[in-house]
Amino acid sequence: MVLADSSHWVTLQQQQQFFAAGQTHSYEFRRQCLLKLKAAVLAYQAKIIAALSTDLGKPEFEARFEIISVVNEINFALKHLKQWLKPKKVALSLMQQPGTAFQKPDPLGQVLIIGPWNFPFSLVVQPLVGAIAAGNCAILKPSEMAPATATITAQLIQTTFDAAHVAAITGGVETSQNLLKEKFDHIFFTGGTVIGKIVMAAAAQHLTPVTLELGGKSPCLVTDNIDLRETAKRITWGKFLNAGQVCIAPDYLLVPASRQDALLQAMKECIRDYYGDNPQTSAHYGRLVNDRQWQRVAQLMAQGEIYCGGQLDQRDRYIAPTILINPDRQGTLMTEEIFGPLLPVIPYQTLEEAIAFVNAKPKPLALYLFSRDAEQQRQVLSRTTAGGVCINDTVMQVAVDTLPFGGVGPSGMGSYHGKASFDTFSHYKSVLKKGFRFDFNWRYPPYTEKNLAIMRRLLKQ
Repeated sequence: MVLADSSHWVTLQQQQQFFAAGQTHSYEFRRQCLLKLKAAVLAYQAKIIAALSTDLGKPEFEARFEIISVVNEINFALKHLKQWLKPKKVALSLMQQPGTAFQKPDPLGQVLIIGPWNFPFSLVVQPLVGAIAAGNCAILKPSEMAPATATITAQLIQTTFDAAHVAAITGGVETSQNLLKEKFDHIFFTGGTVIGKIVMAAAAQHLTPVTLELGGKSPCLVTDNIDLRETAKRITWGKFLNAGQVCIAPDYLLVPASRQDALLQAMKECIRDYYGDNPQTSAHYGRLVNDRQWQRVAQLMAQGEIYCGGQLDQRDRYIAPTILINPDRQGTLMTEEIFGPLLPVIPYQTLEEAIAFVNAKPKPLALYLFSRDAEQQRQVLSRTTAGGVCINDTVMQVAVDTLPFGGVGPSGMGSYHGKASFDTFSHYKSVLKKGFRFDFNWRYPPYTEKNLAIMRRLLKQ
């Protein structure tokens, strides 16, 4: 069922009843649901690609990256789900003997997943994989800012699941506001920090736990100890992927003053290699999602000097891949997440200066470091904080199934991907189990000197 307004919503009570019946708890049910989801994603490939092209001008390669991300997440869950479901035995102290203790993963119940518009398919369906694997019911709210993809995602969910188990609700801001008034067992939100605060405030009314996948100004710190060509290739790709509309894209570049000219020239050549002399005509370069975002990003361009790029076409929602030098360090270009194809460049003299610059800003979702030097790597890792770090590459850390993905501080809370997704949507219930034999009676009144002697010995352990 595709749910478009309040008169057609599958009520929370229906999903609550479905969950209470216990059907989602079994391994086989979860496994079959994951297999059905995988088959549906593969069957809808052409429609998903077309929708992403409509919404974001996304090249087929980048659209397939979204699809592959979801399929890989499903495959990883299918491979490991049986092991994840096993209770985890834990050690007992002498005081608790004889007995056993373990943690049993339980589903939370009913979860709400609110997706963003920059990766409007993968970033709403990937969390769903974890929710299903953990045994939950789920409501998905795709972003209204990518309407074609929202429609296709809702249709995919409709044809794959009983709406009492998994449902998709399309609609605008009012739809999201109405959903947030309801009580869920967990809310998973991907988007900007401003809306993240609204989601968290709404969740607080019901003491609902949240996972917030936000963003921030992710620094890219280049040292003088690099392979110039490879560094340029990887930064250029990571920055201008999806026309810069990536929450973990390098948001600004810190480069030694002595290497700035050489690196920027190499990046300028990479832009030409990737997108040709006129990226607007390239089939490999996307567009801003809507006119409002285009205007916001276009206005930021005035806060720096254009080194290369700078071409604009509002009717086409096109902004060229642009490198900016001498940016206004107090302006929004350097104080707010850009989320577009602009890369401001800050030269530095010492690594100490670069680290201080990073640490003067809020904790980012990602930090990129390009260096061959192990001591430089150690220094940056130990003296900075970020949701995740990628050394000598950009963006690719998000594709590692065995690495949890998430922010820290204002860049988010909680994490997912692989086992972390299962954990996010599970409650690990602590269980202590004892038999009826060998009760030594030391803890029962009256408290004699013998009882106290035992307690003293336990305290010395």
